[in-house]
Amino acid sequence: MSAPDLSYTPDLFRFHRRPTRPVPVGNATIGGSDHVVVQSMLTSDTRDTAACVAESLDLAKAGCEIVRITAQTRVFAANLENIRRDLRAAGCHVPLVADIHFKPDAALEAAQWVDKVRINPGNFVDKKKFEVREYSGSEYDEEVHRIDEAFAPLVSLCKSRGVALRIGTNHGSLSDRIMNRWGDTPRGMVESALEFARIARRMDFHDFVFSMKASNPKVMIEAYRLLVAELRKLGPDWNYPIHLGVTEAGDGEDGRIKSAIGIGSLLADGIGDTIRVSLTEDAVYEIPVAQALARIIREETSLLPIPPLDASPSWDPFSWRRRASLPITVDGFPLGGSETVRVVTSLAKRNAVAHKLKELGEFQPEIALESSGVLEIDPLDSDAIARVNAFDGPLFVTIPDGYPHPVIASFRLLAARLHERHPILLKDTFSPSSNPDAPFLDALLRAAANLGSLLCDGIGDAILVQGESAPGQSLRLSYNILQAAGVRIFKTDYVACPSCGRTLFNLQSTTQKIRAATGHLKGVRIAVMGCIVNGPGEMADADFGYVGGAPGKINLYVGKSAVKFNIPESEAVDRLIDLIKEHHRWIDAPV
Repeated sequence: MSAPDLSYTPDLFRFHRRPTRPVPVGNATIGGSDHVVVQSMLTSDTRDTAACVAESLDLAKAGCEIVRITAQTRVFAANLENIRRDLRAAGCHVPLVADIHFKPDAALEAAQWVDKVRINPGNFVDKKKFEVREYSGSEYDEEVHRIDEAFAPLVSLCKSRGVALRIGTNHGSLSDRIMNRWGDTPRGMVESALEFARIARRMDFHDFVFSMKASNPKVMIEAYRLLVAELRKLGPDWNYPIHLGVTEAGDGEDGRIKSAIGIGSLLADGIGDTIRVSLTEDAVYEIPVAQALARIIREETSLLPIPPLDASPSWDPFSWRRRASLPITVDGFPLGGSETVRVVTSLAKRNAVAHKLKELGEFQPEIALESSGVLEIDPLDSDAIARVNAFDGPLFVTIPDGYPHPVIASFRLLAARLHERHPILLKDTFSPSSNPDAPFLDALLRAAANLGSLLCDGIGDAILVQGESAPGQSLRLSYNILQAAGVRIFKTDYVACPSCGRTLFNLQSTTQKIRAATGHLKGVRIAVMGCIVNGPGEMADADFGYVGGAPGKINLYVGKSAVKFNIPESEAVDRLIDLIKEHHRWIDAPV
């Protein structure tokens, strides 16, 4: 795969929706229009027909346009016939997707009953062994030929039956072949998917969709950008639709924020034709979040576009690097340079919480906007830009409220035109809210998408949340966005997968139990995985892992290595705490 250039979007400062071919999936269509299809996944056991039908009906009623069901073996896949029959008998025609890992025979069975089959290139044929080895050219080609032999029958069946495919790479389950040649990288994720796409195209099959999912929004964003850049270079007929999702996003505000950063930033760049917000909650709660996120990005990108201007990005969209501003002190707090990204709030909000600072814990107000001395300039005003750039030292700079253009594009333009030495204050919106009844979900998603996208570009030395009027909530939102974007770690970080039919324990209650026991471990990253499908790989960035190994049994990991096996679920949280203590990462919770 050749090195990509900056061509994943025609213009980083003006919105352009990526044109894609339509891929029919039952009575839905992915791609070919501006409509973003919302989907989700069942948590019920696939063998339980009644439960799957009931959950599918609830999802469809909530507005879910495609329902995915796990099919871990041929026996599970065979029951998709009954689920489809009863669902259609109930008058529901929502398209069904079979989710396949490890079992090509399950995929062949499922393709007889569903409208789309999702396969994971990392484990459709390969069995991950975490082996380190050198592959010769012939050895590599032999493994690709083995993929062809296993995948071609599925492609042929899907082609004959009019069933679509999703070639869905997961960062956590790349094959040993890909890992040894490309590493655990976004580029490896792209090449893994292209191996399968080339087989489909050779067989003149084009009804497929790509995805590049990861639990780290930065990795996810880079992988999708690399994919789209490569597809653009391969030619206009590689215009396949894109499925977006942050895998193992977690629950509550953290899960919603992480999803909004990853999905929202790509939608804002015109990438993405179908989305799933993966939450460790009942699947029906994913739908309003996905719908609201798609709507908010439509609103943001429909704002007055920035007029054409000769400007080049000062950052690399394919490799994160924090913008190299110079340090300054603002309102008594150092920011810029290598200093932590600061939280700015209004003086009124800071005064409103002044009496309960201890209760706020980590969510402390830092810089007051009115006393910050921040300089407001229009990034389109060349004279103002020239005056700032002529100043010898660093100046704290932002964009004025009321600015009519989209937030992401505006701050990108400011970063491109300003000399790097000047620190930038990011705003989630140019329209501050004073409405206490405004939906908090909208404020959360807009702030996470706008601020998170810029932070993942390496832009920003301080942030200001203005779309939420409540002082405490706006502070909490600010810190949680910084944590999710990976630029300021102030609490325990969790990687928690959504429930599905493979899950071997109650993910929701277990995740809450682990949070309650470990939520004070600042800087520790804990993965909570319902099964082994993405477990070891998605835990690559985690310090410790809690993974379902068998019904009622838990395996504990340090990094990607399993160290404790078959622990009774009733003991597993205590044993996880013991493991953290063994590695000297435990501190007692404050009173």
